Amino acid sequence: MFHLQITPFLKKDTNIPIYLQLYLFFREEIEKGSILTGEKLPSIRELSQSLNISRNTVDTAYQQLIAEGYVESREKSGLYVLELDEVPMLQEVQHELKLHHVESKTNHLIDFQYGDIELERFPLKVWKKCLMAAIDAPSHEVFSYGDKKGHFGLRSEIASYLFQARGVRCSPDQIILAAGTQSAVNVLIQLLSLQNSKVALENPGYDGVRYVFESQNSEVVPISLEEDGINIAELEQSSAKCVYVTPSHQFPIGMILPIQKRMKLLQWAEKNQTYIIEDDYDGEFRYAGQPIPSLKSLDTNEKVIYLGTFSKAFLPAARVTYIVLPEPLVEIYQSKLFFLSQTVSPLIQEALYRFMKEGHFGRHIRKMRKIYQGKQAALLKAIDLYLGDKVHVIGQKAGLHLLLELKDLDAIQLVKKAEEFGIRIYLTEKFWLKRPSHFDQPIMLGFGGLSMEEIKSGVQKLGKAIQAVNSNSQRVLE
Repeated sequence: MFHLQITPFLKKDTNIPIYLQLYLFFREEIEKGSILTGEKLPSIRELSQSLNISRNTVDTAYQQLIAEGYVESREKSGLYVLELDEVPMLQEVQHELKLHHVESKTNHLIDFQYGDIELERFPLKVWKKCLMAAIDAPSHEVFSYGDKKGHFGLRSEIASYLFQARGVRCSPDQIILAAGTQSAVNVLIQLLSLQNSKVALENPGYDGVRYVFESQNSEVVPISLEEDGINIAELEQSSAKCVYVTPSHQFPIGMILPIQKRMKLLQWAEKNQTYIIEDDYDGEFRYAGQPIPSLKSLDTNEKVIYLGTFSKAFLPAARVTYIVLPEPLVEIYQSKLFFLSQTVSPLIQEALYRFMKEGHFGRHIRKMRKIYQGKQAALLKAIDLYLGDKVHVIGQKAGLHLLLELKDLDAIQLVKKAEEFGIRIYLTEKFWLKRPSHFDQPIMLGFGGLSMEEIKSGVQKLGKAIQAVNSNSQRVLE
């Protein structure tokens, strides 16, 4: 049992919130090894009484520790310290204190940009070791152009990971690496001869992929969404040669395609002898309900081309996306696109192979899932507290973003007003190819790269921005 032999020293005459000081104290002691794995932290009641601070303050600090994987809550028992994957330097903790202190004195813009990830908890030291090991590797492949499909060892690790995490059965030979999703889609356009052909896309959907299809003269056919995902009846009438979908977390609306519709989508592909491109861009991060199998894992007729990425689960800068081809397309790829060089750095591939093979990737995913789930919970709690019935939340079951439907409010005005209050939020109109005649667009909030405090403060400021827009509208009416 852990008793407070080390007393937190809290400064109440500083700009750093008490909860943050408390959180940083425990984090530092755990990382130094002063509080050991398996030891129990004092209860919220004990700590609040001992330090003469509110229970809410202690609870907020503890929730941050839970979200970042330092401790876990055991039912009717308390909080216990978890084993750490790595121990950051004490200087990093001190830097965070200084950084927060500086930011509290400046007009810090809180940016709810989608696509940002949590970099504070990225295992930088381990990744550096893998990079250095890759440089030291006595392999000609690392310093040359590399295998055209990609590093065989890395493709083997990806195949193993996909089977365990997403239920996808494939061989390394079916996997092709590419430098990003857009690069991967470009390869598929050439492989399937989609130039000047009809390609169906969800509407709204990922604009980055739409631009790639349009740049290759594909005729993009927008397929509207229903409450449970893509409209199958519209798709059947489209005469499309291929469809691109995001079934595990529709981008940007956020619904998850139910199993019944997945089966209908597979039936459509088989009936029309067409292909489905499944983009599982953030399938690792699901927070509600039972995991739903990937579309590819249900594919018995080899009609699903699976896309996955390391941008959300690992690091955007790595620029690694992978394509899983159906078996019949592997030979076609080798004969038709034999001339394509590998676009991902062989050095990065070797380092990522080592990172996965040594088990770091699996640990990183488990840690980040907890962190992002904690951040999303904080965001939902702040929305409920500061926005109440002024908005309706969409797409909160998975991923690193959610949408807010605004009630009787102009989204464009709100985006402008929000920046005046020190926050940046985003419109969704660019994701539509054809917008409905009565278009009340939601706004998008990405939370992956924000701290708990930034999330809470940002939503509070958003509430003030909404109030300001409402007040302006009321004055106009008067």
